Amino acid sequence: MQKRWIETPITDYSRFIIFRTQFNNFCVQKGKEPLSDSLLEILFKRGIDTIEKANDFFRPSLTQLHNPFLMTDMDNAVKRIKKAILQQEKILVYGDYDVDGTTAVALVYSFFKKYHSLIDFYIPNRYTEGYGISIQGIDYAYNQNIKLIIALDCGIKSTEQVAYANNLGIDFIICDHHLPDINLPQAIAVLDPKRSDCTYPYKELSGCGVGFKLLQAFALWENISFSELETHLELLAISIASDIVPLTGENRVLAYWGLQKLNQNPSIGIKILMELADKKDNYTISDVVFKIGPRINAAGRIDDARHSVALMIADNEIIAREKGDFINNKNAERREYDSLITEEALAIINADKVLQQKKTTVIYGEYWHKGVIGIVASRLIETYYRPTIVFTKSNGCLTGSARSVIGFDLYEALVACKHLLEQFGGHKYAAGLTIKSENLAIFQQCFENVVADTITNELLIPEVVIDAEILLTQITPKFYRLIKQFSPFGPDNMNPVFCSTNVLVIDATIVGKNHLKLTLRQHDSKIFNAIGFGLGDVLPQILNQAQVNICYTVEENIWRELKTLQLNIKDIRVADIP
Repeated sequence: MQKRWIETPITDYSRFIIFRTQFNNFCVQKGKEPLSDSLLEILFKRGIDTIEKANDFFRPSLTQLHNPFLMTDMDNAVKRIKKAILQQEKILVYGDYDVDGTTAVALVYSFFKKYHSLIDFYIPNRYTEGYGISIQGIDYAYNQNIKLIIALDCGIKSTEQVAYANNLGIDFIICDHHLPDINLPQAIAVLDPKRSDCTYPYKELSGCGVGFKLLQAFALWENISFSELETHLELLAISIASDIVPLTGENRVLAYWGLQKLNQNPSIGIKILMELADKKDNYTISDVVFKIGPRINAAGRIDDARHSVALMIADNEIIAREKGDFINNKNAERREYDSLITEEALAIINADKVLQQKKTTVIYGEYWHKGVIGIVASRLIETYYRPTIVFTKSNGCLTGSARSVIGFDLYEALVACKHLLEQFGGHKYAAGLTIKSENLAIFQQCFENVVADTITNELLIPEVVIDAEILLTQITPKFYRLIKQFSPFGPDNMNPVFCSTNVLVIDATIVGKNHLKLTLRQHDSKIFNAIGFGLGDVLPQILNQAQVNICYTVEENIWRELKTLQLNIKDIRVADIP
């Protein structure tokens, strides 16, 4: 697939020169070697333009966290929880069934369980209740004589459901991070940094992150040591990684310390998940995304997400291992469904010339598993790079999962089609929706028209964002160690992508499932091994070519305890192609 190479420019070079001088002088004063210009440029492009910001970036500290009481309604939330504890009222911790929701429930439940025994948790069933706060869940609370529900990673649009609960004498505290409507639910407290009237300094917390701020506020109110919160930081790292929120500000601090906890002293349940994933230490954000997140998600996709919460709150190894094995088996099932449905979906597109020419993919399979259609939508974008919605039949309607391409606001496109939707929710790059089956064809056309009118042809070509152009001779073990200090990597702080031009291909072959394996050298550099996952189709283009241009990240390859640096190729072109 053709890709666009985009090199991010420095927009204020004079300001960069000032920063470079200040940073290098600071390094000299501290007896440290200054950073290369290429690494300083990357820092500057990521908004790190003062010594103070650089110090915070390279030394993430929990003291950098904001005061939780800066969040609108936080004092109301803490007072209501305190009242429930004092009056021995039952509390229900309610959360969504994805990783963000289940980690949030495990976090809040585990913390308050130490101070209040009358507490339970509830996760709605994906298939019978759907996303968000359900009437069924509220009825459960009423029948259990629960007086307070703490909703996590959901609820910001549940105006009717909260009103229903109010009529039953049940109060709500909502902890959400999704975009709210103009009218908020009439809850005791609505904690959401994206509220228009909320001046909280950081807007990009995960749902679990908002739950954490509630616990931080309660701990401050009750003079509880922050160490009580630190024991749960691994759940924050898992939430932040899996929900793909920006790795900036508080998220970066929480992810950094959460990974420390994950790698040094994980809880029983998380430790077992790590063992089942065949990787026991040195987890990165990427490892969490691909090894832990899918397993936690699998329970809710294939069965019941309460199993994931039970694993994360387990306090003995027997229960944790039982739940871990169950979840791991469900993940294996999920992968089978994922593979099969992706094949069927691609076959539908490949057989339809008209669909291939559109700027959207909207397809439907009556018996496709509801729990994996979001994954399938993402898989389809890897082949047909455009906004994609995959529908299946559920409860008499069609349920869809939508995914977008970089730079295109999927949520706004759905807003333009909302007259055809029974319900929908999500954000710029991912959303869920429900339509009546008889409206599928007209929705397909409406969505196509909206996207075609608003998307540019450029956005339909995947991009590779280049952080800096360097020579291969610059890549040394020390250079790699400095890059690692930019981690944890994720949205808005990705692993730096470098470009090198006029590189000689010494050897090239295909390995595994269409992966390109290369041996490269540039001028007088040493020889580098490189791997380009999924780039096997490029082999005929680069064979017998004198030189190529490459985009890549630098990584460490460990083989039989031998560590070497290799290049992870993101794209490759024959050198004479502009």
